[in-house]
Amino acid sequence: MPPLVLLLISFAVILAGALLFTNAVEWMGHRLQMGTGAVGSLLAAVGTAMPETLIPIVAIIGGAEGSEDVAVGAIIGAPFLLATIAMGLVGVSAFIYKGRREQGTELKAHGPTLRRDLRFFLIFFALGVAVGAAPLPSWAQIPLVIVFIAAYGTYVRRTLREGGDVQEAEDIGPLILDRTPHEGDPKLNLVVIQLIAGLAAIIGGAHLFVEELLHVAEDIGIEPLVLSLILAPLATELPEKANSFFWVRDGKDALALGNITGAMVFQSTIPIAVGLLLTDWDLSRFAVVSGVLGLVGGAIAYYEIHGKSRFALWAVLSWIALFIAFLFYVLAS
Repeated sequence: MPPLVLLLISFAVILAGALLFTNAVEWMGHRLQMGTGAVGSLLAAVGTAMPETLIPIVAIIGGAEGSEDVAVGAIIGAPFLLATIAMGLVGVSAFIYKGRREQGTELKAHGPTLRRDLRFFLIFFALGVAVGAAPLPSWAQIPLVIVFIAAYGTYVRRTLREGGDVQEAEDIGPLILDRTPHEGDPKLNLVVIQLIAGLAAIIGGAHLFVEELLHVAEDIGIEPLVLSLILAPLATELPEKANSFFWVRDGKDALALGNITGAMVFQSTIPIAVGLLLTDWDLSRFAVVSGVLGLVGGAIAYYEIHGKSRFALWAVLSWIALFIAFLFYVLAS
């Protein structure tokens, strides 16, 4: 089957998985009495971050020539894409669906959760990029591994404690796999089954997407470093983008934004800890530039959320421009 057809099939699988996953995550958060901020930043973000987290681990374990560059590029590329094009998608979606959204183009989100997410991201992603730009001896990287892992543990505890209000059952669509009409919440086992099915579809679709992108890249002669920084994270970040798109369309901005900012925190701590532990963590100039641009995108998001709790048009255009600027930098180099 032609690679282009398989790409379209994999994209359809990812979207179907995202629909199942977002619906199940909302019910799971309701059953566990978790605030909407915690549901978006923990359940949704970590679940959909699995595909791009697995890529560098698989690359490192594989041990093929150039695999370490691919791993490091994927680790840095994922937060960069989340802080630029994914943020831009949320803003664009709000403008597209302003007619069906009760709040229009305003974003109703749990501000404390989002600000905490972005602070964690800006601090630890900046630390990861700085250490990679001026590599430390291997023995000095171990304490940093512990710092990054401990930081994410602290973040999880704070998010669970300060996650906002619990979403009401009447604000959640019927569980997709529960077709039997009845009163009350759906059975927990059905919620878990749908959650696993949605996540499996997301991971499987992303894996197929990456494979076909690799084939296309090989045919047209794209370097592995460029692939790891742009194409692989772009494919595996599709779950976050799809989930947030559906949530923004339905006016559930706390879940949409928490899904992205929570993934930014996860990607700026756990995968970087893996990179510090298993690689030399020596960033190329492409990786450093993408990291710096990702930090700029995160700073814009923090400014908008902290100042006005909404995304202005200039911010949306800035996120998109940051991503395009990096593409031009790579092509020009």
